Amino acid sequence: MKREKISELTTNRLSVYLRCLNDLAAAGIKTVSSQELAEQFNFNSAQIRKDLGYFGEFGVRGVGYFIDDLRQHLTKILGLDKPHRVGIVGAGRLGTALANYNGLSKSNFAVVALFDNDQKKVGQHVGPDRIPVFDSKKIAKVVRDEGIDVCVIAVPARAAQRVLNQIMAADVKAILNFAPAALTARLGVKVKTVDLTTSLESLSYFLARPQTSRVTNAGRAVMQFKESAASSRRDS
Repeated sequence: MKREKISELTTNRLSVYLRCLNDLAAAGIKTVSSQELAEQFNFNSAQIRKDLGYFGEFGVRGVGYFIDDLRQHLTKILGLDKPHRVGIVGAGRLGTALANYNGLSKSNFAVVALFDNDQKKVGQHVGPDRIPVFDSKKIAKVVRDEGIDVCVIAVPARAAQRVLNQIMAADVKAILNFAPAALTARLGVKVKTVDLTTSLESLSYFLARPQTSRVTNAGRAVMQFKESAASSRRDS
């Protein structure tokens, strides 16, 4: 891998590429070029090549990318080749909804604990997997006992920095924050904030300025891709 700082935008795109490759693999497609991938999923082919180029040479001249091989490479690059154990701080509506989200397991994430300072919730279990709710004061102990390496903050903004401090004290270095608050983390700790309000306001801006937009339907794209490939084979 090149000794360059990889931006978060790049890693975000790698995650999207991986999902698209999974769709193609599920459709039985074996190879794809950067141009075909770009056309089917509304990407930029040069950007795809640049993003992948940070991590090595994966394409074969005249063939493109072998989808299964590239999926394996991206899975390893994103650190999804090993399981991640997740703790959610905040057992309210958002926290419990995240704990019940089935999509996490597809990316090798498993929620193993929730935390809350409401003693009425402590000791309860959430969802079909019966994820236990612990007292927030025990974050450090549970993180150690359960091998938690990712934490999610799902508490009100006023409590978010205090919770982050507790998580960092437990030596967790990857945190997803849903609280609408600007948090300060120490060096070596990555905090990624998902601001629902900002995202909705961005959508509102789009609605306020009607424009012709291209909507990419992954399922339709895969079918079109298969039809195109079949047509090419018939013509050859």
